[in-house]
Amino acid sequence: MTTRPIVVGVDGSEESLRAVEWAAREAHRHGAPLRLVSAPAVPPRMLASDPAPPGVAKVLGSVPRRALAEAITRAGEVAQDLLVDTDLLTGPPALMVTGSGCGALMLVVGARGAGGFAAMLLGSVSRYAAMHASCPVVVVREETGVVHREVVVGIRDPHDMTATLPFAFEEAALRGATLVAVYAGHFPAPVGGLGAGEAGHPANPSKVSAEAADHLAEDLRSWREKYPDVPVRQDVVRGHPGRVLASYTARADLVVIGRHGGHDTGPAIGAVQHAVLNHAHGPVGIVPTGSGRS
Repeated sequence: MTTRPIVVGVDGSEESLRAVEWAAREAHRHGAPLRLVSAPAVPPRMLASDPAPPGVAKVLGSVPRRALAEAITRAGEVAQDLLVDTDLLTGPPALMVTGSGCGALMLVVGARGAGGFAAMLLGSVSRYAAMHASCPVVVVREETGVVHREVVVGIRDPHDMTATLPFAFEEAALRGATLVAVYAGHFPAPVGGLGAGEAGHPANPSKVSAEAADHLAEDLRSWREKYPDVPVRQDVVRGHPGRVLASYTARADLVVIGRHGGHDTGPAIGAVQHAVLNHAHGPVGIVPTGSGRS
């Protein structure tokens, strides 16, 4: 059990409520408290108005309060007996929600929000959080509740090993799932055409890149010893890493990718992360370097 909370941003939209459901299940797995946060997006013309007119202030305050109340109900429906608290934030939604993840086990956001007047724009919030949060961020998209018993982690370099592997192994262990480590790249085509190495499909490492498979196996060795009960599969896949990993989101409970750099060094989310977030069909975890669990 951990005292660090799982934080989730809500605005009353169905996307954000699905994020709440996902976060509640995750909090139950970790034995962690759940913290629900909401921030009303103030129209630009009102930013200079201090204080806001009473009628408008009432509307701005009632929207996130209703969102938080609905989020509490949704969380209770999927995971009972959770320790839940709420926080109504004041300020730019992207900054406030991202900052609320400081010290958290993870920050969970929906891929898109309700938009419009006095709503938290989770489309921009989720992207900002993925780039800047100091903790792992999970962006929930098209959550269906279907259990696949697989957690996928994309591996490209040593940064991914130190940050994403501990996070992914722990998630797989908590879910009783198989850990699928994926190494994707533009390898030379095997003799006789693409065959099994076609983009988006596991390739035969002996024909495509035995060296990549050997390196991947070595990278996984110590973590397999630490988590002996977690079944592990490694896929060496020919294709663009972003497209390959996005394809896995349709058949995995969670796809985990790394984010190089950190919030102190500025955004470092690249083409692979953008591709996965833009085309994902399920939850995607983005783990900043240095936030991996020991």
